[in-house]
Amino acid sequence: MAETAIDPEATRLLFARPWSFVRGMTGVDDLPPVAGTIEIAFAGRSNVGKSSLINALTGQQGLARTSNTPGRTQELNLFKPEVDAGLMLVDMPGYGYAEAPKDKVDIWNALIRDYLRGRPNLRRVYVLIDARHGLKKNDEEVLTLLDKAAVSYQVVLTKADKLKPGGIDKVLADTAERIRKRPAAFPEVLATSSDKGDGIDDLKLAIARLLAGA
Repeated sequence: MAETAIDPEATRLLFARPWSFVRGMTGVDDLPPVAGTIEIAFAGRSNVGKSSLINALTGQQGLARTSNTPGRTQELNLFKPEVDAGLMLVDMPGYGYAEAPKDKVDIWNALIRDYLRGRPNLRRVYVLIDARHGLKKNDEEVLTLLDKAAVSYQVVLTKADKLKPGGIDKVLADTAERIRKRPAAFPEVLATSSDKGDGIDDLKLAIARLLAGA
């Protein structure tokens, strides 16, 4: 079946308009009503670059707070265009931060699980993987959780510019093979660099296709 054509100008405008931070949520009961809004979530290990990627997508470097300190994002942080487009971006707490107190890690992980299992308007989760390290055990655990919850997800490699020339192709192929048999995984793996802007347009197009139902 042929892919639905997506207007590149509409895609550009979706992310070129001003975006704003809605609020941070520490529990799924605090989330806004689902009616009329599609949510796209970003998950990944601590310090994988979720906030930087959101800033690169929207062209607003100060929108999502970034930090070199792992574990900075401790809530579900919501962002939306100031002109309503029926879309919400959700920056999820990073998982796998071993140095945080166990009780705090347990709270973060429970928040992630509750959100993924109970949000009917969650269209897709973009699982961010550091291209320098590839899929780790805790990434695999999250992918399994998404498979069991039947939540569509797509793997996005971050910091692709940090690899030597040609190195990203190997990581892309290896990652695609490792998720090939996972039931909820979208087969295409994207490679991005928030610093250089590489792959950001590809991610914008993928999100635009979701909004169009393509």
